[in-house]
Amino acid sequence: MTGRPGGGPVFRATVRPLLVLGRWLLVEIQERRYGIRTSGEVELADLGLAAADRRSYKPSPWLGLRRALPRRSVSPDDVFIDIGSGRGRVVFQAARFYAFRRVIGVELSPQLHAEAVANIERNRASLRCAEVRLYCGDVLDVPIPDDVTVAYLYNPFAGAVFATVAGRLLASVDRRPRRLRIVYANPVEHDLLMATGRVRLTGRVRALRPGREWAASASVHVYDVTPAGSAAVTGPA
Repeated sequence: MTGRPGGGPVFRATVRPLLVLGRWLLVEIQERRYGIRTSGEVELADLGLAAADRRSYKPSPWLGLRRALPRRSVSPDDVFIDIGSGRGRVVFQAARFYAFRRVIGVELSPQLHAEAVANIERNRASLRCAEVRLYCGDVLDVPIPDDVTVAYLYNPFAGAVFATVAGRLLASVDRRPRRLRIVYANPVEHDLLMATGRVRLTGRVRALRPGREWAASASVHVYDVTPAGSAAVTGPA
């Protein structure tokens, strides 16, 4: 069988390994530059946290946030939260490269939380955002502040847990009307989010990777939450 764009056997055997190597080199260079370590997948079972609808730790693509959320679109009044912050890769990026007033991370695993704290503390003096707060706990128990304007998720959970968190984000906007953007990487629950009738898809970053599954796992959607009573409309396809 001949290779074909998108994941044929020859393509997978020749091009994909080069792309994997290139991605690994990018991450290694950046993490050595900043003295952080966020790479490596961790199964929830190995952390003693396996549960229905929960996803194992996998670090976000290094360029995912910056491609989906231009720095010029963030002001000093914006507040960022990473729901399922893991070892702190995206928390670090948000605090290092953006003008957020405050950056928050919420992580279920004490082990990953401790690693995130260490990564942030090693870079504390060079962060653009001086106020970084990391919380260890279940997002279902940790309150989502009503001044959050950007919420980031990299497929940390699905099903009922995702629906509950989405509902809490919408309720936050109802309590304190404001613009809230949801940056959702590997958006496996896109349909559930759209079914709320309260979000508008405003941006989509497609990953340039072979194979639908691999490309989808690195894609990022950006949504605007609409006020209660407003009709959400579908954004760019």
